Amino acid sequence: MLDLRHSAIAASYIVAAILFIFGLKRLSSPATARSGNRVAAAGMALALGATLLDQQILSFTGIAAGTLIGAAIGTYFARTVQMTAMPQMVALFNGMGGATAALVSVAEYLRMAHGGANAGAGEATSIVLGTVIGAVSFTGSIVAFGKLQEILSGRPLQFPMQRAINGVLLLAIVALGVAVVTNNGGTVALWLVFLLALVLGAMFVLPIGGGDMPVVISILNSLTGLAAALTGFVLHNQMLVVAGVLVGASGTLLTLLMSRAMNRSVGSVLFGAFGAAPASGSVSTDLASRSIRQTTPEDTAIALAYARTVVIVPGYGLAVAEAQHTVRELATDLEKRGVDVKYAIHPVAGRMPGHMNVLLAEANVPYDQLLEMEQVNGEFAQTDVVLVVGANDVVNPAARDDPSSPIYGMPILDVDRARNVIVLKRSMGHGFAGIENALFHHEKTRMLFGDARQSLTQVGQALKDA
Repeated sequence: MLDLRHSAIAASYIVAAILFIFGLKRLSSPATARSGNRVAAAGMALALGATLLDQQILSFTGIAAGTLIGAAIGTYFARTVQMTAMPQMVALFNGMGGATAALVSVAEYLRMAHGGANAGAGEATSIVLGTVIGAVSFTGSIVAFGKLQEILSGRPLQFPMQRAINGVLLLAIVALGVAVVTNNGGTVALWLVFLLALVLGAMFVLPIGGGDMPVVISILNSLTGLAAALTGFVLHNQMLVVAGVLVGASGTLLTLLMSRAMNRSVGSVLFGAFGAAPASGSVSTDLASRSIRQTTPEDTAIALAYARTVVIVPGYGLAVAEAQHTVRELATDLEKRGVDVKYAIHPVAGRMPGHMNVLLAEANVPYDQLLEMEQVNGEFAQTDVVLVVGANDVVNPAARDDPSSPIYGMPILDVDRARNVIVLKRSMGHGFAGIENALFHHEKTRMLFGDARQSLTQVGQALKDA
């Protein structure tokens, strides 16, 4: 009977791992992301059930209470969070995962010490690494949340000797970790490791600009997965190891893809202090002398009404204005007039990968109208009108044409090659790169200033009246 129980648990873990993998695969497309979430959730439910049978449980009542409280909090935030705050929520959830991994590692070491047993070198190493990585991920994610929520300044926060202090913290953590592994430090050393790692996590993220927070969150997410995997080794739970490895691997791949989309190395993101001061150069000086051409909702409506092809480029400004439904209504009206409407999605548009896809999916925009950068760039030359709604650096032609620009080499949407460009923005404010956008001064470009939702509503009304 015992062998049958062990076999059932092992089989459940295998099935859960397969469900995780298929769930991640389906998350790669907006059309299948919803079902991918359900598949992965089913795998997690199966893994949790098998773990309850596999481990010695001290209190089912405590587990049930924690599950209900956590489910209530998670459900509330998932239903009430604004789309603009989605990256912040991801940062918080990721931080909670890191904190859990760190605290479980510490608790397991305390349990062993209380029972009079010494952890083996391998087990103690997993405990120390799980504690350090989890703690760094926790406080790093909290700082990332603060920057995205604008509780902290989005500028890199630096002070003298910052890197030297980080180096001292790291050396102290290594020394104390060695003491724990060799059983010369005891619980005091592990608690010190935990506390110093918390400080290091905050110090690690403070010097990074707010525009790089999506990449940082991705890095911290992969660290949380690694911490969870290490905790799985400590708890002798294969499923936790598998889940942690999947999270770590997917987070690492996402980090590399995002860095490539920004044409920046991971090292420059982490240590470059990008955005520490407003960038300057020949482009900004040259652009200062060029005029800005403004337009009106009525003129915009006329340009759209007589176009054959229109490409809409969404950005963070669209999310801030909550204008996804308004832009969808405008697109529907244009389609009724026979206009071919598509949406161009840059990999790092918004504040996290897939931000614009999810935003537009919420407004029931057909998936086949969402075109990735590689698909749509070749079509701009034949596009009559491009409507840029709140995007900035991802459409700046300086990234392609000006070697002196800080974002030179970053792949962009080539909207300046369209016949006409209309940009909806509140003001002439800069993007995260802190530089002037050459597109706004282009002879083909017209600026429509104001709140995106109000502007789109006015354009839609003018289109109906045309």
